[in-house]
Amino acid sequence: MPETKEINLLHRLCRRYGIQTAYYDMNNRPAYAATEPLLAVLQSLGAPVVKSEDAGQGLREYRQSFWQRPLQPVIVAWDGTPSRTTLRIPTETADSTLDCHMTLETGEVRRWQWAGKDHRNLNAADVEGRKYLCKALTLPHDLPMGCHHLEIALAGKTARSLLISAPTRAYSPPEETGRNWGVFLPLYALRTKTSLGSGNFTDLGELADWVYGLGGRVISTLPFLASGADTSPYLPLSRLFWNDFYIDPRRAPEAERCPDAKNLLLSPEFQTEAASLRNTGLVDYPREMALKRRIIEELGRTCFEKSPERLKELERFTAENPVLEDYARFRAAVKKYGANWRDWPQPFRSGSLREGDYDEDERRYHLYTQWLAHQQITELSQKSREKGIKLYLDLPLGAHPDGYDVWREREAFIGDVSCGAPPDTFFIKGQDWGCPPMHPQKIREQGYRYPIACLRHHLGQAGILRIDHVMGLHHIFCIPRGMAATDGVYLRYHAEEFYAILSLESHRHRAVIVGEDLGTVPDYVRPAMGRHRLRRMHVFQYAAGDILWGKQPEPSPGAVTSLNTHDMPPFTAWWQGKHIRLRRELGLLDETEEKKELEAFSNLKRALLAFLENQESPAPEDDIPKIMAGILSYLASSKAEVLLVNLEDLWQETRQQNVPGTMSEYPNWQQRARYFFEEFCQMAGVVATLKMIDTRRRNTSQQ
Repeated sequence: MPETKEINLLHRLCRRYGIQTAYYDMNNRPAYAATEPLLAVLQSLGAPVVKSEDAGQGLREYRQSFWQRPLQPVIVAWDGTPSRTTLRIPTETADSTLDCHMTLETGEVRRWQWAGKDHRNLNAADVEGRKYLCKALTLPHDLPMGCHHLEIALAGKTARSLLISAPTRAYSPPEETGRNWGVFLPLYALRTKTSLGSGNFTDLGELADWVYGLGGRVISTLPFLASGADTSPYLPLSRLFWNDFYIDPRRAPEAERCPDAKNLLLSPEFQTEAASLRNTGLVDYPREMALKRRIIEELGRTCFEKSPERLKELERFTAENPVLEDYARFRAAVKKYGANWRDWPQPFRSGSLREGDYDEDERRYHLYTQWLAHQQITELSQKSREKGIKLYLDLPLGAHPDGYDVWREREAFIGDVSCGAPPDTFFIKGQDWGCPPMHPQKIREQGYRYPIACLRHHLGQAGILRIDHVMGLHHIFCIPRGMAATDGVYLRYHAEEFYAILSLESHRHRAVIVGEDLGTVPDYVRPAMGRHRLRRMHVFQYAAGDILWGKQPEPSPGAVTSLNTHDMPPFTAWWQGKHIRLRRELGLLDETEEKKELEAFSNLKRALLAFLENQESPAPEDDIPKIMAGILSYLASSKAEVLLVNLEDLWQETRQQNVPGTMSEYPNWQQRARYFFEEFCQMAGVVATLKMIDTRRRNTSQQ
């Protein structure tokens, strides 16, 4: 065993790199990290350590590197007020004049000089025989909002930093005084009687129009980002591109001038296959994509070979979005060399792809489909905005390790580590989500280029954006490759810099930001969300337990409230206790645990029935629609900013869209809606419930 001194040095080094050596577990007891995972995460971050005995030398190198860098890579200025930063310089240059210039986002350059002797010394250090001083600097106060580049020249050397000038609080629509409501349904689950299987962007527009007619102003769905064989919307190949699975090929401009595509669409074979797909209970992604692709490839050939004007438009779009060409080449190389880019020959796996290194038809296919997807989503977004409808999109925590983002932006990610969660009462072994976390220091040195690009990709279309696992702005649970989730450690980020970016981009795009803050969240996260005006989430199935403690399960003002989420059972299944029995069937509970949870849930149901009676919405235990309507009425009358209604709840669906902690044991992300759009939009119970919600929301807005 290493000596205590060595462990102390190791823990000090971990703190320098933002690694927490302990955290509070599900029982609020401290859980201490073992040496092996600490070393593994340190190595992944680039620390010069192999064993704990190396920690002392690692600390010396870290300290030297820290003092040799005059400025932090990122500085935040809130609300245009003067920003203070520190400058670390050798003592022999401490009184020299500082030549400063800042390039604003607009291209304007501002220059000034500081006399070093006029600035207060904060502290001093002797680093490997060289003495340094740390000086306090106050930056200009009249900075416009944006990301600006600061340079300070001193004694022939230049220090650079990104300065983010941002509003303290994220965007909030000034014109809104009312309280909105909307519906939720995964796009793959939505289907119409003319769909080519699953729903598409056209179908989502029809759903938005229907909800608008009933008074709703929000449409929510799961992420529809670029995906491969993995069907999870939360593990996309890229957070920068859309999923061609949801394109409506019949709406492409080429559809009218492509006889081959027309004939294929009208052929009995194609129609039979499409009917078969839309009538299945589960989505067959490969089969459905193969059908759609037959049409899209014909349309693409027409664009590239027979439509010079459209081709020019595509070329302009590609020129305006140069990363698209890179993405298309990557996807084309995947077809040629396989899905795991780590197995590709060099130099392809290192990021270098030139003409001839990939399948050219595949490259053109992905250029064309991303263009189509962009056009169809933009049209949907613009029409929605004109009506006052907000698209509620979802930004996943991470990306697939074999996908484009990690291949191209590998410096922004930590290799050999994946994100997850420590053990809790629901997952006693913890969770490994399979996506690599972002590197805290590298993304700062890159000026948050990749996270900003992901945000802008979504905010260009969204009126509301949900940030998955908002705690990840503060820290992420990291699991080294080959280790169990029980061995994971937390890694800290510079949260204020993330909040500054979120706030700035939300104002640019006039979009509301929602943080997914469900479950066990550290005490400091929600106050930070409030400080920066990120909306909280309120889920009744989580909050219902408050009733047992004599509390109201009421949403906080401004929150987004709902009965459940995509990771939870629909209301009917929940009320019937099917979620507990399902976990028992899947081996997530033993018989004793199942009995205990069913008993506790029975007590909760009795308390909920008494609560509804006090709310003047009494209902018998077996009248699930009435119970659900009573709870929805309560939520609709609350001060929540948005009420989201899971459409599947309204026809008493019992199948769950996703069961966390399962893979092949359960068909996650594949459940189609039980009814076609043309059917459920005419169902009396569905329409009546939504009209009731609209009335309650309007009445609450006037109070």
